[in-house]
Amino acid sequence: MRPIALLACLLLAWLAPLHAATLARVEPANWWVGMRHSEVELMLHGRDIAALQARTTHPGVRVLGTAALDSPNYLFVTVAIDEDAAPGELAIELLDGDAVVARHPWRIDAREPAPPRGFKTRDAIYLITPDRFANGDPSNDTVAGMREGANRADPDGRHGGDLAGIRAHLDYIASLGFTRIWPTPVLENDQASTSYHGYAITDLYRVDPRMGSNEDFRALAREAREHGIGIIMDVVLNHIGSEHWWMRDLPSRDWINHGGRFVPTNHRRTTIQDPYAAPGDRAGFTDGWFVEAMPDLNQRNPHLARYLVQNTLWWIEYAGLAGIREDTFGYADADFLSRWAKAVMDEYPDFDMVGEEWSPNPAIVAHWQRGKANASGHVPHMTSMMDFPTHIALRDALLRPDTWESGWMPLYEALANDFLYPDPGALVVFAENHDTTRLLAHVDGDLGLWKLGLAWVATIRGVPQFYYGSEVLLRGPAERHDGQLRADMPGGWAGDAANAFTGEGLDARQREAREFVRRLFNWRKGATAVHAGSLVHYAPEDGVYVYFREHEGRKVMVALNRNPADAPLALGRFAGSIGDARTGTDVLTGRRMPLGEVLRLPARAPLILELD
Repeated sequence: MRPIALLACLLLAWLAPLHAATLARVEPANWWVGMRHSEVELMLHGRDIAALQARTTHPGVRVLGTAALDSPNYLFVTVAIDEDAAPGELAIELLDGDAVVARHPWRIDAREPAPPRGFKTRDAIYLITPDRFANGDPSNDTVAGMREGANRADPDGRHGGDLAGIRAHLDYIASLGFTRIWPTPVLENDQASTSYHGYAITDLYRVDPRMGSNEDFRALAREAREHGIGIIMDVVLNHIGSEHWWMRDLPSRDWINHGGRFVPTNHRRTTIQDPYAAPGDRAGFTDGWFVEAMPDLNQRNPHLARYLVQNTLWWIEYAGLAGIREDTFGYADADFLSRWAKAVMDEYPDFDMVGEEWSPNPAIVAHWQRGKANASGHVPHMTSMMDFPTHIALRDALLRPDTWESGWMPLYEALANDFLYPDPGALVVFAENHDTTRLLAHVDGDLGLWKLGLAWVATIRGVPQFYYGSEVLLRGPAERHDGQLRADMPGGWAGDAANAFTGEGLDARQREAREFVRRLFNWRKGATAVHAGSLVHYAPEDGVYVYFREHEGRKVMVALNRNPADAPLALGRFAGSIGDARTGTDVLTGRRMPLGEVLRLPARAPLILELD
């Protein structure tokens, strides 16, 4: 080529745009007019876009700035949405100089009327592992392009349960007396194996196609509200799945703790508050990976922190959620957790969130609840926490022999620690969940002890949580094996021999258990003394634990008899709580009982009386 021609080509190349860019992703894909969080940082992903500028010409939407990190394939664009911005479609344009080299559709929407929010003491939560509950749409059991297909014969594999299965049985859940559903995570988990549980998320803005679609999730929430049920979403802030698309092109070197290299957490949760903890031990807890398949996120990165906050706000607004359950709570950066929870509560003041802090120590759990004044200076904003201390004490109380320091005593004394909590009445109480052995397995099939445990959960302070299938005595192994304890709900699949939803094929014990749950939690829906009442409990004696709930003159007496035989209960000791009441109505049978000098308690059974 002649020198003049070569010079002309170089000049044209210098004057022309660098390239025609292509955007693979813009997250979030939309926002809403009128949000308190009106400045949104968009994550744009596409080849070699980091050096470009961004703009939009939509009235009321302004680009405030851009930021690039280590990867040349990300651009973070902050947009401001004015209160008078018109909802509708718009484009995010990328510019190389004055030339537009890419356009990507984006959208701002009008907010829908606010649905009921939160979960209060009047509510009862039904926890579901969606893959194991009901297969409402067999066509999505195995999805082309997804790493794991359905294999119901494998206890650790995918079984095909989905959102359609939950929708099909909302009336059943409501009939049991439950007003909130907490599904374990439903977002994409495109992992090679054991992906059914949902906690190794590979796309934070997409429902797993084997569960359904984003719109299916929103439709579930809407339909649930028609049944008087709110949806609590399971959110994971600590980690992602190893097959998350980020892992193929990290936005920055510090996006994942330990540079993307597996270093296990030490699980030393006390280090967060321990004034003597070595800094390395504290970092070993928060920065270590939960397991090798779950890369640990570094929430100290401000762009990742904003991404996670916005992701939570997006799902609440998109689906009209009633609440959030946050997984592995204390494992994430503590300062971030404070900012994240505050952002949610600032946006939705009537909202409720519960965090998982799996500790038997109430001081460790109380650290995270809103209103707690912490010596560390940490300011929490979580309305609720999972009450693991009483969960552990309850399970001990049901099995340990009745002595001066055992039997019901550990549970009685666990409640005495409530002074540590800013709001003990907001805690979520439970006898079992998806990470523990089933209560029935724990008590070795003893139906009486099982009823005692559930009666305590339903009548004590706090918000009760129940695990699906226990109403028909799903038992599972005595030692924890996740895939087996998260067993398929009978009747959730075509051809099942028994059907929990219709009662067909259930044996007498299963029918008895289901009716017990139905009566207990439907009664609780209207039991204001349990929702809002004071609690007075009496030191357990001779295998019997007695406590009272009272609100505005309405009284409930609960007597839990752990003995294998009927037991006489002298009532003189409880005169101050019984007051002028002369009779009580058994809420499970409707039978009226006189309150004389002695009350006869049935063997291995709860007695719950509304005092007249």
